[in-house]
Amino acid sequence: MLTSLFAAALMLQAAPTQTTVLSQENRALLRCAAAFAIVANGQANSDAAAQQWPDLSTRGREFFVLTMAQLMDASGLDRAGITQLASDEAQALITNDEVHKIMPSCLLMLESSGV
Repeated sequence: MLTSLFAAALMLQAAPTQTTVLSQENRALLRCAAAFAIVANGQANSDAAAQQWPDLSTRGREFFVLTMAQLMDASGLDRAGITQLASDEAQALITNDEVHKIMPSCLLMLESSGV
């Protein structure tokens, strides 16, 4: 019995983690939602670099919420899964110094969203 449990535990440990596959459109939405959250946070904390962008405290937050709901529906992830996905994306944007590079196209996406 113990051997069976040990073998099962090893199989679970070796199992690959499930990767969420998003469409190109949903991936762009995720990146922009994460960028808006980063910039809005910077604006709230008087970060000079974030101040160069339009105020995202309301529209950016609304875009983020709507995007997370859409991604939950599209991916089947629960709230914790979507939160982790958004957090990972935000961290990647910060690590790769991409936030300000993608903001112009994200602002166009925000405008076209009607939010």
